Amino acid sequence: MRALQVALDVLSVEDALTVAEEAVAGGANWLEVGTPLVKNHGMIAVKKLRAAFPNLVLVADLKTMDAGDIEVEMAAKNGADVVVVLGVAPDMTFKRAINQAAAHNIKIMADLIGVDSPVKRAKELEALGVDYLLVHTPLDVQRVMLEAVDAGLDDLKKLIKIVNIPVAAAGGITLETAPVLLDAGVSIFVVGRALTKAKDVAGTARKICGAIGVDRLKKTVGTPAPIEETIAGFESIPTPFISDAMKRFGAMRGLRPIVKGGRVAGPAYTVKTLGGDWGKVVKAVDLAKPGDIIVVDAQGMDVAVWGELATLSAIKRGVKAVVIDGGIRDADDIRELGFPLWSRTVTPNAGEPHGHGRLQETIACAGQPVSPGDIVVADEIGVIVVPREQAYEILRKALEVSQKEKRYKKGIREGKTLSEIFGL
Repeated sequence: MRALQVALDVLSVEDALTVAEEAVAGGANWLEVGTPLVKNHGMIAVKKLRAAFPNLVLVADLKTMDAGDIEVEMAAKNGADVVVVLGVAPDMTFKRAINQAAAHNIKIMADLIGVDSPVKRAKELEALGVDYLLVHTPLDVQRVMLEAVDAGLDDLKKLIKIVNIPVAAAGGITLETAPVLLDAGVSIFVVGRALTKAKDVAGTARKICGAIGVDRLKKTVGTPAPIEETIAGFESIPTPFISDAMKRFGAMRGLRPIVKGGRVAGPAYTVKTLGGDWGKVVKAVDLAKPGDIIVVDAQGMDVAVWGELATLSAIKRGVKAVVIDGGIRDADDIRELGFPLWSRTVTPNAGEPHGHGRLQETIACAGQPVSPGDIVVADEIGVIVVPREQAYEILRKALEVSQKEKRYKKGIREGKTLSEIFGL
């Protein structure tokens, strides 16, 4: 395993969430609720990080020294996956912590900071049952020791060689020192100031991940959800949040819903036609799978390629919705049927079914490229296209945007202004 663990050693939960979001965008796959953050906000910091990043490994750096069972239980109930216990803590504290962790199906990381004989203690802690060992160069020592990593490298290599559990390293790790630690056998790279103080957090995280071999496709816990679950997830999120998650890409221009108030998501079945020719459009109804959304590039023309009869056929075939960059007619009947449909214009003039056009090719619809199988999300606000290969990642980011929006609303209800929230 390889992990980039972001040490969120900041005092503000909002700052932690902002840094975490950017670091995760760069490939970080573990997040650490740092000790200063826990001391300043308590378990609410753990809870908020878990809510914002439900699929990442979350480490609570409690530096537990006593009452191992109580502190582990607190962290576990608030969403931690890993709890840090000080290596100098008594064996009984570790035993209680490990038992409680097992009860909650989480892990224990032992921090060897301040331990006189790290190699000896590492073997003892492994025997007790800890899951990870952390070799930690203290911040105060880093400030006076320019070669903090090199100074303990021999001991680190020796320690890694004699234990059979993953070893983490923390303390002044940078893009330059990370490869040295990688060669020594470190599995988990705990990076704090190099990220929290970086001008480009995402870019720095991306470079470190590249240097240590973190696979961004595997940065979440478990595996990406099946496409059906991903589609269901998109149906719970307003299109503006998805737009934010996609950095304002993906939104079609100029399309309006015929039936208001609903939201749909599904894989695209693409159609390209011209001059009001609706032959290929109705053929798509026959070929699309139940749950598909037919997306039509009709060149934005003010000639109808869809109407009530096509709608009745689509409903019968299980088509989920239709998006047309062009004209439709019979809007009143379609509205009565309640069928989800978005179009550029409504007109009484219909085209002819010559059958020219193409099916299931990449098209341009209302200013956005759409490939077969891309996820289309549409609601009263608009239509968004999500590339299928990025769907799971974009859904995760959109859920984070949703959580952030809730925090902003809470702040406004508590009396903050929007400029205060955004620091304008």
